[in-house]
Amino acid sequence: MSQPNDRSPEQDWVCARCDGQVLEAGNVQITYMGGVYTVKLLRCPRCGLVFVPEDLAMGKMAEAEQALEDK
Repeated sequence: MSQPNDRSPEQDWVCARCDGQVLEAGNVQITYMGGVYTVKLLRCPRCGLVFVPEDLAMGKMAEAEQALEDK
């Protein structure tokens, strides 16, 4: 996926795999340690590739991962 450093939040994210297809927000199921969770993320409507923003991956998802591993 294209990720220029000068991209502002209001600009559209596009899929590099699909030659510029604009990503759309939608519910995506993720699986971790046997649990299935539904979250709203950007995904390519053509190929289905999902974009996980860095702040989510390094913040909330990392915290959830740690909590599940501590159990």
